[in-house]
Amino acid sequence: MRIIMRRALTPLAVLLLAACGGGDEDGKTGGDAAEQTQPSSQTLAATLQGEDGFGTLRETATNAGLTSVLEGVGPYTVFAPADAAFTAGGTATDLTDESLRAQSAALLRAHIVPGALTREDIVAAIERDGGGDVQMRTMANTLLTFSRDGEAIVVSAENGARGRLTGEERLASNGVFQPVDALLVRPETPPA
Repeated sequence: MRIIMRRALTPLAVLLLAACGGGDEDGKTGGDAAEQTQPSSQTLAATLQGEDGFGTLRETATNAGLTSVLEGVGPYTVFAPADAAFTAGGTATDLTDESLRAQSAALLRAHIVPGALTREDIVAAIERDGGGDVQMRTMANTLLTFSRDGEAIVVSAENGARGRLTGEERLASNGVFQPVDALLVRPETPPA
């Protein structure tokens, strides 16, 4: 349990150190990289609203009643599955159906981690752990495990779901929007 907690807290510690404005181990500062990672003035909700290819996630968040959370203070990191992830494997479930509101909320919470985690933060945590896996706890109280596969960052859920961070991350005023190419939890098929 201590190993899991250490691994789950490592990325948060990286963020806290970065927020202090210090340099890296050689005493150098981020320079241009820091300028490129400035957050926008938009919230995560507005960022999601403006992103093409994430309509299902947008509708799921609305149905779940979690849009206000994505507009809130945060910070949060949303591992955002693209539309194609919701239909992969032929297991499409209409999470916009109001009768599935609780299921929509559970799915969304399983894709949100407290704190603002950039890909640079995740890679730094993996490297700090000797290149091994790093775990982070979601808002659904499940663990996501991050690892490297060459240059790609792979994220795995406890249920065996696995995806890669894809596209461009977006820094919002209250967190980070991280596109992922798979659902990290499969919605249960509603009873017939």
